[in-house]
Amino acid sequence: MKRTLFVLFVLLPALLAGQKKPLDHSVYDDWKNLSSTMITDDGSYISYEINPQQGDGILYLYDSKNAENESFVRGYGASFSPGNDYYVFLIKPEYSETRQAKKDKKKPDEMPKNDMGIKVLGEEDVTLIERVKSFKLPEDEGGWMAYLKEKPLPEKKEKDEEKAEEEEKEEQEAPDRGRRGGRNNGVEGTELVILNPVKGTEHSFNDVVEYVIDGNGTTVAYVQVKTDTSKVENYTVSVFDTGLEESKEIFNGDGKLKSLTPYKDGSKMAFIYTSDTSEVKVYDLYLWDGTGCSKIADIETPGMPEGWSVSENGRLSFSDSGDRLFFGTAEKPVEEPEDTLLADEKYELDIWSWHDPLLQPQQKEQLQSEKNRSYEAVYHIDAGQMVQLATEDIPGVRFFLKRDGDRVIGESSLKYRKLTSWDANRYTDYYLIDINTGESKLILERAPSSVEFSPSGENMLFWCIKSKSWKSRKTEGGEVIDLTADLDVTFYNELNDTPSEPRPYGVVDKWIEGEKYVLIYDRFDIWKFDVGGEEAPVMITNGYGRKNNTFFRYTDLTARGGYRGFGRSNDDKEYLEARETIYLTAFNEKNKDNGLFKTRINRTDNPETIIMEPYSFRSFIKAEDSDVMIFQRETFEQYPDLYVSDLSFEEPAKISETNPQQDEYIWGTSELVEWNSFDGQKLQGILYKPENFDPSKKYPMIVYFYELSSDGLYRHYTPSPSASTINRTYAVSNGYLVFVPDIPYVIGYPGQSCYNAVVSGTYAMLERYDFIDRTKLGLDGQSWGGYQIAYLITQTDLFACAFSGAPVSNMTSAYGGIRWGSGMSRMFQYEQTQSRIGGTLWEKPIHYIENSPIFFVPKINTPVLIMHNDDDGAVPWYQGIEFFVALRRLEKPAWMLTYNGEEHNLRETPNRKDLSIRKMQFFDHYLKDEPMPYWMKEGISQMEKGKKDGYELMK
Repeated sequence: MKRTLFVLFVLLPALLAGQKKPLDHSVYDDWKNLSSTMITDDGSYISYEINPQQGDGILYLYDSKNAENESFVRGYGASFSPGNDYYVFLIKPEYSETRQAKKDKKKPDEMPKNDMGIKVLGEEDVTLIERVKSFKLPEDEGGWMAYLKEKPLPEKKEKDEEKAEEEEKEEQEAPDRGRRGGRNNGVEGTELVILNPVKGTEHSFNDVVEYVIDGNGTTVAYVQVKTDTSKVENYTVSVFDTGLEESKEIFNGDGKLKSLTPYKDGSKMAFIYTSDTSEVKVYDLYLWDGTGCSKIADIETPGMPEGWSVSENGRLSFSDSGDRLFFGTAEKPVEEPEDTLLADEKYELDIWSWHDPLLQPQQKEQLQSEKNRSYEAVYHIDAGQMVQLATEDIPGVRFFLKRDGDRVIGESSLKYRKLTSWDANRYTDYYLIDINTGESKLILERAPSSVEFSPSGENMLFWCIKSKSWKSRKTEGGEVIDLTADLDVTFYNELNDTPSEPRPYGVVDKWIEGEKYVLIYDRFDIWKFDVGGEEAPVMITNGYGRKNNTFFRYTDLTARGGYRGFGRSNDDKEYLEARETIYLTAFNEKNKDNGLFKTRINRTDNPETIIMEPYSFRSFIKAEDSDVMIFQRETFEQYPDLYVSDLSFEEPAKISETNPQQDEYIWGTSELVEWNSFDGQKLQGILYKPENFDPSKKYPMIVYFYELSSDGLYRHYTPSPSASTINRTYAVSNGYLVFVPDIPYVIGYPGQSCYNAVVSGTYAMLERYDFIDRTKLGLDGQSWGGYQIAYLITQTDLFACAFSGAPVSNMTSAYGGIRWGSGMSRMFQYEQTQSRIGGTLWEKPIHYIENSPIFFVPKINTPVLIMHNDDDGAVPWYQGIEFFVALRRLEKPAWMLTYNGEEHNLRETPNRKDLSIRKMQFFDHYLKDEPMPYWMKEGISQMEKGKKDGYELMK
């Protein structure tokens, strides 16, 4: 009996493993993603969401002290109060309910609406409030909050009543030019509730259309609107004092009011208002200073440019001290003359002129933003003075010291707009602007690359592409100091393989206190430079990075620091202290390990390892006032679930379980592989294998590539429908190997460079591993990868089939084409960036021809599936058409999928699901000998379109 039990226990894992199933296309909707991670300042509570790709998600609140998770079905958009007293979140309607309402074509007011939940932390109960439009909490302190409700649901009425109401509504909405104000814009307020969840106190106000709460939570300001019988809107602005729990009116007027903006302590309030009831409105700027409300800027205000007015598209903001109010201005809007022509009496025309700074398509793409452009101005409150800062010639401005600094930097690239068609550099002129007078002077002309300024604006740091070095000087002028030219290390991209000038690795976005020092990156390490040039530079990472193939980047853990230093700046902290401990994300280029280190700015020894492991980490976030840290870590096999730890990282606790159903499915593994390319370079790539891999079997292999991809060794891929490229997890789960090689490029030879890397890598895998079936090799790629696949199959018959997404097939025609998404010319891509030709079509015609698959289509013997969509904004659709019709003309097996109205990569989920099915059917046919589906064997005619998908396999 004991022996029998032993055999059963031994066999059980094997039986369970055998029960795992491959992924199929029906699983996508239920696969989930974790997002919106937050931690309270004291580290006691953690919040995150887990949402499926389609359906109802769950919001989680984790109690760190008791290690308990509380869940809220369909919760999202959560916030902790500044004092960590309570927790607020919205609750979506059920997915099925919303879907049904859409099917029933319900009106917007009848659609299901969000609810809201409030939980006082430490208490069990959750308060549920129905039909909530939005909520707001103070940013810095205070226990009060506010929320705005949706319109109440209309009462059910008899059909005759509904008909009468519809007729009355149509009559009200009809044009009424004889009445003051013309047509009603339909502004309608709802109930605003201001409450203190801990005290249980609340106050409500009706007809509210806009509300704000100051950073300290002392004041809630709100706008109420009512429409009289003449359809004129009356606006009232009131402020609610949360200490006194009293509300008072500060402004009332007919017309239009918007952009209510508080100073951080609630002592001041600004907004724009117009009494003009015509269609075209001219706004004025108003300020409430705690005692009274008055107009402070209009078209007559000294300092307002002639013919200009306050812009309704500008953003209002106060300086940190509250002494300055910033706003936008623009040309005064004017009413267009009445159009008396019928549509069929007008011509429509674009005139392309060689004088144009931007091409007509680019002008069209930017037209709305240009119409809405506003120019920054400042109102000095104590002096009662307006100063225009930005102008039509200098449209961009930068501020310092939270807008309290006297220096303003102006930026203008207007002179260089024409160059953007073919030059990858984004040249900019920089100006020093006096915030008190608006006077400007040019301080740096035609800067091609990064320009950084110290927090006060006193010092500037800029990259010189000629000397390939960082230079510094006083912003107002003076000696230029070359900081890096004399060092035996490069501070620009050492691996740059495009014709454009290599870019610098960058600088830490916080200067060291006193602005004497700045931190600058080389490829691996971090250096401290004296911007005055008096002291020798110091490598604060002691060369550890370069010695260990590890590159370090600064991260601000309390500012939701992003991985590899791409963190969000913390506006509350302008400087790093001279002796401060800083944290560094780390990545080992050789083995792809990731981690976190720390060091002091004034040290020169090796940084201290906190954690360095074979994982990819996402978003290290430290609690503001404690040593509690949350982070996500992942491998190809492990979803990036959420962990909590102290700063030792000795025993991190996993607190989420995003996709437990993964255990039911065959997954895969990823491993780093190396080989030598045909031109002698040592390259890396990733080889993915099925979880149930058997080295004695033969496996088909799909080769996917895009530039350098091996750094993603530990990236996890959830099963999801494809926007363009193959889902690696789905492929290995269904018995494929996936090989992802890196590709370095030689300028002028992008096609041959791809061949040298990809084909050499494929042969290296075949020679190294007997389990790869050399007769069952496929290619997969999109965009730049799609082009290279089209090129590869003109050079080799190694592959049994190929998927080529959005390929450039003819560089000679694509060179003069348009990127319709931006309206830009495509010339710059070939001359200086990714396409890597390194010259114009007339300078290097042979290079364009030799790298264009269209000229070598007769050599293609590989069946190819193309996807090119008719609204592709990156690669013109006609490139796919050129390729397909050439293949068709020569009787080469080819299909092209064109998703109507779709972009470069698919956006719509039904289209993504369809592509996923068709792509795998294509690969299964050529690499697994599965029968052809109907759509491949017979095609889908326009008569069949929308009626037949053609997925069925033909025997």
